[in-house]
Amino acid sequence: MAGTHKKRMEDRFGSFFSFDEDSESEDISLDELEEELKEHKNCDVLVTILTNGEKQRGMATLVEGDLGHTEEALIQDYIEDNDSLVLLHDQIHDCDVILSQIGLILSGFQTHICSISSEIRSLQEKSWDISLKLKNRKLVETKLAGFVEEIVAPPGLVNILVNGEVNEGYARSLEILSRKLKFVQVDPLINASKALNDIKQELERLRQKALSKISSHIMEIFFAMRNPGTNIQILQQNLLQKHRYLVLFLKEHGSETYGDLCASYVDTMNKVLSTYFHVYVEALEKLKLEIGVPSDFNGHDTSIIDIIIRGREHLRNHGFMFSLGERANILKEIHQPGLVPHISQGNSRTYPYEVIFRSLQKLLMDTASSEYLFMESFFGEESLFYQVFEGPFAVIDQHLDITLPNCHDAVCLMLIICITRKHQLVMCNRQLSCLDNYFDKVVFDMYIQSLYQCDAKTLWIDGTHPHHIARCYVEFTASLVQLNAECGDGQLDMNLERLQSAIEFLLVRLAQTFTTTKLQHLFLLNNYDMAISVLKETGDEAKKLQKYFEEKLESNMMAFVDDLLMEHFSDLLRFVRSHVSEDLVSYTENTNIADVEPVVKNFAMKWRIALELMHNEVITSCTNLLSGMAILKAAMTQLLNDYNRLSECVKKITGGSTLNRHMVSITSISYEIRKYSRTL
Repeated sequence: MAGTHKKRMEDRFGSFFSFDEDSESEDISLDELEEELKEHKNCDVLVTILTNGEKQRGMATLVEGDLGHTEEALIQDYIEDNDSLVLLHDQIHDCDVILSQIGLILSGFQTHICSISSEIRSLQEKSWDISLKLKNRKLVETKLAGFVEEIVAPPGLVNILVNGEVNEGYARSLEILSRKLKFVQVDPLINASKALNDIKQELERLRQKALSKISSHIMEIFFAMRNPGTNIQILQQNLLQKHRYLVLFLKEHGSETYGDLCASYVDTMNKVLSTYFHVYVEALEKLKLEIGVPSDFNGHDTSIIDIIIRGREHLRNHGFMFSLGERANILKEIHQPGLVPHISQGNSRTYPYEVIFRSLQKLLMDTASSEYLFMESFFGEESLFYQVFEGPFAVIDQHLDITLPNCHDAVCLMLIICITRKHQLVMCNRQLSCLDNYFDKVVFDMYIQSLYQCDAKTLWIDGTHPHHIARCYVEFTASLVQLNAECGDGQLDMNLERLQSAIEFLLVRLAQTFTTTKLQHLFLLNNYDMAISVLKETGDEAKKLQKYFEEKLESNMMAFVDDLLMEHFSDLLRFVRSHVSEDLVSYTENTNIADVEPVVKNFAMKWRIALELMHNEVITSCTNLLSGMAILKAAMTQLLNDYNRLSECVKKITGGSTLNRHMVSITSISYEIRKYSRTL
């Protein structure tokens, strides 16, 4: 055992710890030992071993003995536990067998799981396919169900549309039918479907039946409106307004039937309202109080112009005709109800015409407002209103055409204009523009007619200052422009152009009463300047009209300047205009000193006096100092230009130097002109 242990130690540790003196040393080479010792002479471990070599050998022998004893003890322990180790070995072997069997089972499980995974993937793919098919089928089912629902007319719907009464339920059925009709018209693919071809004829028959039934029902209501004593507004609000969708259905799916329905309503209401207004006008005429006769005007025209001119004189002598008094209270009663003829006739009371006019206008406003709002809500078309009211407007126009020319009541005419303007504001506050053209026609026709028919000789005053009649009309025009900008809708533009033309016509006629063209141009110039001043106060709204009068002012200013210069320097102007071009390039060949000498001497003799006369005349004749300055500036500039042309002509004439002592220098003329400019 000890030999075996020794051999094992030698195998493990070699001969490093073998210090056997008998061991053979001939196999060990000591050739390089000395060199290695020198190389490792500083190694402490090596020095210690070499120094204590004998002691180390003893320790190694001792350790080797201890190891032998220990090995023997271990072998003895192993022999004692041999049975246990055999049993452990058997158990380990049994475990290896069991683990091998478990490995085989797990391998089988793994193979089975792989096959299950493949089946799961296959089932998942099939599930996806089934889900996609289900989704597509549901989508098709939804669209198909919607398509079928939209094109198929249920028996209940058909029964209501064919046999049902026209009421709210009928209107709901019409909404369903309208949706079906729109559905088949929207998409071309739907129109091409074979399923639709089977049902399309049925839908068309239902549409025709619905159009016929709706038209007949509404026509019956229209015919009921024609019965005497019928309250039309109650029928409109209680019956027709409930059937607004019926009219919308006709408008969308039966344009021809809708057109016939509109024409029937227009014809019905035109006749009803025309008759109504005609009866009311006849009844009001019986209540009219006659005020004034033609003799009160001494044979003069009864226009508004005449009223303005002669109003004050007649106020002193014709009490009620020209006295306003309590008649002005009607302007405070503008919102009060109109006259009721049969009640007033019972009292045997008569009224001034402005009361009758206000009642007629009040009825027109209320009726028009109600009818306009109804037609806008029921038909949705504003144009029908004007067709309906063609008859009532004609009745009122005929009445006014007969009454106003024979009305010799000056105050009445003025009150009529004021009433009309207030009624315009009432309609403006209601935000209804349906009567704008009518009100404009009433007011403008009266004003414009008076402008065209007035006697210019009667209106003429001996003076070139702005005429008070022209000022009244310009201020009226400015007021209308401002009112149109604040609450109008642009419909006054055409009438304003008519009024502008009428004012221009009046001014030209008044100017023609002056004997000279200079005074005519001066009169027009002052009136145009006045018009511009009034329009400037109106603001930007009157820019267009202001520009028109500025152009007129400019043209008349140049004409007046020419007349003014011709009056004081006629020989100078005639000479230069006939002998010298404005560019001083061409001259008349046969001009000689005899032709030009009188012109030069005459100018030198009177030019200062003429300038003073021109200055004084312009200052006293022009009502606007700025315009006067502009006229003088233009006149002086033109005079300098013409005199310069004369001077150049004198230089070109043979012997013209003999006239130098009579020639006035341009500097002297300029000095005098600046003197007057400083004075201004």
